[in-house]
Amino acid sequence: MNVFMNLLVGIQMLAALAMIGLILIQHGKGADMGAAFGSGSAGSLFGASGSANFLSRTTAVLAAVFFVCTLALAYLSHSRPSTGGGSLLERSATQTAPAAPATPAAPAPASEIPAAGAPAPAAGTPAPAAPAPASGGAAQIPSK
Repeated sequence: MNVFMNLLVGIQMLAALAMIGLILIQHGKGADMGAAFGSGSAGSLFGASGSANFLSRTTAVLAAVFFVCTLALAYLSHSRPSTGGGSLLERSATQTAPAAPATPAAPAPASEIPAAGAPAPAAGTPAPAAPAPASGGAAQIPSK
């Protein structure tokens, strides 16, 4: 299956590059065949109708090949069973995720977090009591 997908990608890339080249070679409507090849006598190089039919039909065939390869690659990549997760990010997250602790620890209240520069309390000592809030909300708002 992997070889088939690589073959499809190769065909798709070659069709895309050939299509780019053919589109760049083509001239717009009204462009003269003599201007394309440098002289007026080169008009019969691709036949009486010029290169417009040959180049446009070849471009259309290459576009169809590119489109079919794209659809086939999309179908094959979607129909393959995925292992572990739907995307690479999901698979890498499940492989590298650390094991969760058995009992989640509750976050420490703000009153138990030591201030900067304060010594940490020894293990087994009770936490200091939180300061009492000021009475009245107006005391906390700075005045002018």
